[in-house]
Amino acid sequence: MTTSNIDKLNQFYGLFTGADHVLIVINADPDAIASAMAINRLLWRRVTNVTISNINTITRPDNMAMIRLLDVTLIHLSKIDFHFYNKFVIVDSQPVHNESFSDIEFTAVIDHHEDSGCNVPFKDIRPDYGATATIMTEYLRAAKIKLSKPLATGLFHAIKTDTGNFERKATNADIRAFQYLFTRANIHLSRRMDQVDLRLEFLEYFKFALDSYVLDKNRIFAHLGDLKNPDVCVLVADFFMRVNMVTWSLVSGLYGNRLIIVIRNDGLRKDAGNIANQLFGNLGPAGGHKNMARAEIPFENLKTELEAWGQNGINNWIINKFKEIG
Repeated sequence: MTTSNIDKLNQFYGLFTGADHVLIVINADPDAIASAMAINRLLWRRVTNVTISNINTITRPDNMAMIRLLDVTLIHLSKIDFHFYNKFVIVDSQPVHNESFSDIEFTAVIDHHEDSGCNVPFKDIRPDYGATATIMTEYLRAAKIKLSKPLATGLFHAIKTDTGNFERKATNADIRAFQYLFTRANIHLSRRMDQVDLRLEFLEYFKFALDSYVLDKNRIFAHLGDLKNPDVCVLVADFFMRVNMVTWSLVSGLYGNRLIIVIRNDGLRKDAGNIANQLFGNLGPAGGHKNMARAEIPFENLKTELEAWGQNGINNWIINKFKEIG
């Protein structure tokens, strides 16, 4: 293990005393959950208490399965008594990433996204890394901690998820961490978490999509109407990409006061993130990666756009936009 990781670990340890009550705050997804588990293990017997708190409502079946199968205890931020804690840690995110973080005076930030310039007593931000779980694996190795099966499995699953099974950005550090965790993780448990991505009520959307999809050349589109959960757009878009002739899929739906648009492609042609920004960026947040992208458009911004498209305005408008991909 490199000296730099040992130095970082010692600097991190230097923030805490045995009297501290520590709150780890996350926007819960596999990388954040596993990284919080690692912080909890690093601080075991070094502080009085550690609590992991999520700012988001966890609805994705795979995330719910990870929490259940690895026996992770999370307490939503709305139920936290801040007077009880005197040290605050954020992993896999930064204070400016969500307004729920803004009023918290963080002690430490550990993340793999671009550095937003946060001013905290300790930060370790490595935007070249594919996952925060990789950084945490290096800390655990520097501390010479023997990993439990659940912790190793969580970190292993997080690196797989955030690197897209190494199809997205990854470094040699991610590969080394993955190799180290592979022999310590429960691979069958990780596979189970990968496979649990459906809830029973999602099946009605798959049926609707299969009955109403539009196929244009090698592009497939479906508008799902009102959504109980926006994650279903991701699941249906990924499902359509499994059809052998499909090179682009676009799935949309209405959630709250927003139009959710999810785009997938085969990664061989145009950049999905750029396409999302070009088609929808003037109406709301839009962007992503080469083979996956997303747009979320406030419905107020669509009124003028939809006037010319008749009764099935949203459906017809998006199909017309989708054909611009070429």
